[in-house]
Amino acid sequence: MATAPQIVKFPQSGITSRIVFTQGGKGGIGKTAFATMLAEWYAAQGTPHALIDMDSENKSKGSLRHFFSQARKTNVQQARGLDEFVNVLDEGSPVVVADMGAGAGEVAHRWFDSMHEQAKENGVAFTAIGVVTPDPASVASVLAWAGFLQKRVDYLIVKNSISNPSDFGYWETDAHADEFRRVFEPGVISMEYRLPEIEHEARNHGVTMQAVASRQTNVAALNRTASVWRAQAYRRNLFAEFDRVKDLLLP
Repeated sequence: MATAPQIVKFPQSGITSRIVFTQGGKGGIGKTAFATMLAEWYAAQGTPHALIDMDSENKSKGSLRHFFSQARKTNVQQARGLDEFVNVLDEGSPVVVADMGAGAGEVAHRWFDSMHEQAKENGVAFTAIGVVTPDPASVASVLAWAGFLQKRVDYLIVKNSISNPSDFGYWETDAHADEFRRVFEPGVISMEYRLPEIEHEARNHGVTMQAVASRQTNVAALNRTASVWRAQAYRRNLFAEFDRVKDLLLP
């Protein structure tokens, strides 16, 4: 059963950099798929950004680094692992995209308690990405993270349609989720259902939707016209969603 977080206020100061991270709660709900599309959106509009792969499972396929070789790999379970959140700012990018793996909650909790005030004083803002699916456990994970992140971050909820159709009734009607929306006023966007034959092939081969949409891949199944057109539509539709909430994604 989800529980509503107790509310504590942490006012923001002037923002010069933004760290956007997927909440490392329930696994298998599309966090990395979302992060890859977000990275594509930043690239498409010419926004300098750095990428951090924080999935401690060190997967060879399907991780952020599998899609983007320039993504920095770090183990959040090691001492100071989450310091890469801010160390990467030394490279000069005003935006950081960090993809957390499942089970990173306690580590993130300790890091924010220790480091958030310093980050805020140096103009760094955070956006926590909560991916929800029809599974109530994904909603419970978002609420648990909000319980310790509080108003130290901005929130963006991604309704990920992992089936067609998808029923988000639990997210929309649960009393604790309603309290979360009322108090934290998250942005809410939708990520449409993606055909498994496209999603699985792209994941297995580390191929981005941009590569599929522009036929820059040698994977036969992804070079078919229908696959190319679908990739173009996925990008267009999700980019339109990003544009609606760009204040949560840019410094």
